[in-house]
Amino acid sequence: MTNAMDEKRVVEAVRTGLFIGGEWRESSTGNRLDVEDPSTGEIIASVADASVADGAAALDAAAKAQLSWAATAPRVRGEILRTAYELIVERADDLALLMTLEMGKPLAESAAEIAYGAEFFRWFAEEAVRISGRFQTSPNGATRLLTMQQPVGPVLMITPWNFPLAMGTRKIGPAIAAGCTMVVKPASQTPLSMLALAEILSEAGLPDGVLNVVTTSSTGAVMEPLIRDPRLRKLTFTGSTPVGRRLVEQSAQGLLRVSMELGGNAPFLVFADADLDRAVDGAMLAKMRNGGEACTAANRFLVHTSLAPEFSARLTARMAALQVGRGADRADVGPLIDAKQRDKVAELVQDAVDGGATVTTGGKATGDRGYFYEPTVLTGVAPSARILREEVFGPVAPIITFDTDDEAITLANDTEFGLAAYAFTKDLTRTLRVSEELEVGMVAINQGIISNPAAPFGGIKASGFGREGGPEGISEYLETKYVGIAP
Repeated sequence: MTNAMDEKRVVEAVRTGLFIGGEWRESSTGNRLDVEDPSTGEIIASVADASVADGAAALDAAAKAQLSWAATAPRVRGEILRTAYELIVERADDLALLMTLEMGKPLAESAAEIAYGAEFFRWFAEEAVRISGRFQTSPNGATRLLTMQQPVGPVLMITPWNFPLAMGTRKIGPAIAAGCTMVVKPASQTPLSMLALAEILSEAGLPDGVLNVVTTSSTGAVMEPLIRDPRLRKLTFTGSTPVGRRLVEQSAQGLLRVSMELGGNAPFLVFADADLDRAVDGAMLAKMRNGGEACTAANRFLVHTSLAPEFSARLTARMAALQVGRGADRADVGPLIDAKQRDKVAELVQDAVDGGATVTTGGKATGDRGYFYEPTVLTGVAPSARILREEVFGPVAPIITFDTDDEAITLANDTEFGLAAYAFTKDLTRTLRVSEELEVGMVAINQGIISNPAAPFGGIKASGFGREGGPEGISEYLETKYVGIAP
């Protein structure tokens, strides 16, 4: 459990202006944006609320710094990332507490995100010096073919509230490594972690203008002019599919390079030969990481009929044992991000119950303040239930059954989304078949966590396009140029 003095100290240590061109400044209008602790509903800080003019100033700074940053030696770029990684690790406790206060997740989960987010900087510090091209002779021998990789140019990054540091480092790391400048717009609910990260990068030696952070309550009004500005060359967004679709439309005019990491509806498949202990452990990780507020969260539990009663009983017992409370007080499950999200979860559960589902544990909002919802398990969920179609983003596990592998795969693919899937089986042939036939960008076999900085993260269908992390992550920030040379 933390104390009030520590909480006040970590919040007051954050600089709350706009970070533009290496300087901290107030909004041109003087407006401020309140930051709320979702576990209490209380205001813990306020940050600068950027105007359209402030957004333009941020892009001005990024455009001005682009040429010199692109010419900076890869080793220098990598060393800046390595230094920033070390500073994040050194300050992990304070960064974790800050994240918990603005987002609500338990301290242990915030600490895990800090470690995970820092790894992107370490990974891309090593990738910066591995940007390569090729040289070859043309088939007819008349020309030499030279291929080089160069930075895309200024990038606009719009990051979500659920992983306020890691979703930033996953984008910022490869951009720095590739030689791109950037404007970052963090979620209005959780700006403090990104502002703290900006200060760390500045301290690590990142030149002025390479990273610019704009906090605003008017995302559409401030960001759209940047998206339509011809100096911007790439847009990367993590968030909901409806917003992603609008951003892609806006980006079309400038033919921007675009990366979209959007919504998910991850199936969790438990086959008849699964290790049930391992499956339940995996289910808790896949469902309850971040309280279910993750695009990779298991959204639909598809369990073989022979295992469904035992699996449901075990999962119910595990979910019922979780302590719900303020993340800073070391509870197992923190609040949802706001009242709107809590009410949406309640609405989806009620729809399932109205359709005949049984609540085996949980099933309602809880607490006299903050935005808490009980960990919930539903059985007997009707195929028409909205909770099987829509992204839950909360601590609710709906269970349905299947009899054959074909039925399981059909049910799993019956969604517009295609981000992640989980499958538990001891059979290698089934593992290969399921991995090949599931319509998703990522598959976890016999484990409840899929994300890894060394692996490509991303989806297909309505879950977006592009990849973050792994060797593939830096390619999103590089353009290929071909040079033909007559000897």
